[in-house]
This record gives sequence, structure tokens and C-alpha cells, in this order.
Amino acid sequence: MPQIIEWKSPGAEDILWRYPDEEIIWGAQLIVHEYEVAVFFRDGKAYDVFNAGRHQLTTLNLPLLTGILSRLVGFKEKPFKATVIFISTKVFVGKYGTQGQTTELAPLKVHGSFWFKVETPQLFVNEVVGGQNAYSTEYVNNYLRGFLNEKIIDEISHYDLLTVFTRLDETSVLVKNAILDYFKRVGLELTDLRFEGIDTTPEYRERLFWLRTGKTSSEEVLRMETVKKAAEELGKSSGGAGFGTGMVLIPQIMTPTGPAQAPAAALVICPKCGAKIPATSKFCPECGTSITPPTSGTITCPKCGKTIPAMSKFCPDCGEKI
Repeated sequence: MPQIIEWKSPGAEDILWRYPDEEIIWGAQLIVHEYEVAVFFRDGKAYDVFNAGRHQLTTLNLPLLTGILSRLVGFKEKPFKATVIFISTKVFVGKYGTQGQTTELAPLKVHGSFWFKVETPQLFVNEVVGGQNAYSTEYVNNYLRGFLNEKIIDEISHYDLLTVFTRLDETSVLVKNAILDYFKRVGLELTDLRFEGIDTTPEYRERLFWLRTGKTSSEEVLRMETVKKAAEELGKSSGGAGFGTGMVLIPQIMTPTGPAQAPAAALVICPKCGAKIPATSKFCPECGTSITPPTSGTITCPKCGKTIPAMSKFCPDCGEKI
């Protein structure tokens, strides 16, 4: 009775199966079902690939492997050694879950699903099955899950917290595109990838709330959090000393940093040369003409540049104090 090589009753989640006997007899019957391929693997390399159908193994339909075996004396008269790996070409779904950080070091926990199928069986056997010793569905899933977790951690580290949460679909597409090329290099096609759950710590959830309201900037959120933490620390201190320190510290924190700007002075027009000079000048610095404080006429508002009555205390257009 001829040797029968067949993957019988594969499970719905089974990606691959290895035929247990590496002693292959010439003339053996290889049966490959629909949505399957069979790959002959030997010495760390994938050789001939068979699609669906019933095949009698001869030197004619094993040309790549025959080229290797022909170096052996009498190879046609005795069994040859090879591993037959059956690969399912259906679309499979896998799960991933990992932890990472955003650009502002906000901790993130993400999980989701990815869909894939074997596109180039020979390459897949070389790079994943043989290359990673992943000779079972469990090993393949663990390998792909580990790779995805690593890539997702790396990708989300390029975005801030608000982007990840408010543009989740777009982020998912960007992550998928970053992984597509690698999957192709190992003979796989990544058909889809989705984030199904995402979370951060309570502290960063509160920060996210303020950012999503659009009422304050990231810097302001950080300043508010610093005030909150300072107040908590002051509450732990003893009565008078802590209170006194807080009265000085908190206003400093609440005040945005940056160089102070002196208010602009009101301007008048020199009656001789027409230069714009400070209203408090007694002489024009351009031509030396004596300047009489205006009781009539007009001056220029230092803020909006409008021409206004000389005796105005406030600009009627912008409200600037003169």
C-alpha cells in the first residue's frame, strides 16, 4: 500500500501542520485539500510547493528537492528525508495586548485583533516556521503576537495622549501600515488591524479630560497638576509653616512663565517734524522743538494705532488705558 501524506480534519484555527514522518517514499500519494498548500522542507530551507490536488511524488514534480538529492548515490531507490508542512491559506484572526508610553510618557494599555493569511508559503516556511522553529499554530500565533506588541509599542511612542485617544482609527491605520512591510517579508498578508481597547492611569485620564475640552493647553494642564500636587504636599505639612509657604508658592506656579512686558507709552505728534514721540516728552528728540502737553487735538493709541482725542483716558476703540 503506497504511503499517504495528508492533513486530515484540520481545525478551524489551525494555521499549519507538520507530517510526523520524515522518511518519504518515492511514489507516495500527497493529498492537498482546498485552501491548503504543502511545502517540502529540508536542511533549513523550503523547496517544492504543492497546491490542492492528489500528487504522486516523483522526480518530475519535486525538481528543487531532486536537485539536492541527486548528489546522493542511489537516491531514486530508497526513501529520502524531508519535512512536509501543510499550510492553510485561509484568513485567520489573532489577538494582541501590550503596554507602552506616549510622547509625554503617559502609560497606555492597548489590546485588539489582527487578521492575516499566508500569501507566500515558501517564504513563510523559510522565515517563520523553519527560521523560528514555529512548527505549530500555537508557536506561530505567539511569534506574531510578540512581534505585533513590539511594533505597536514603538509606533504609539510617536504620538501624544490626545492624538492616540481622539484619532484612534487614524492611529490604527498608521500602525497597520508600519507593520505591513514586515509581514510581506515573512510571506504573510496583514489584512486588518484594530485597536479594541485603550486605557491609561487615572492621573492621565484627568489630563485627557482637560485637553479634550479644548479650554487649555498641555502646558497649562501640567501647571494645574503641579499646583494640585503642591497643595497636596502642603496639606501634609504642619499648620502655619505649610500655609505660609503655600501662599507664596502657588501664585508663582499659577503665573505663566515668560519675560514681563512693560506697557507701551502714549504717543503724540511733533508739530514741527511730525515724529511720533512719547506724550510725556518736553522736547522732540528728533528736532528739539518744545512740546506743550496737548489739551486738544489728537494722539495715537499705543495698542491699536487709532487716532483718538488727546485728552482721552482710554482708547474708545480697544479700551487701552492712555
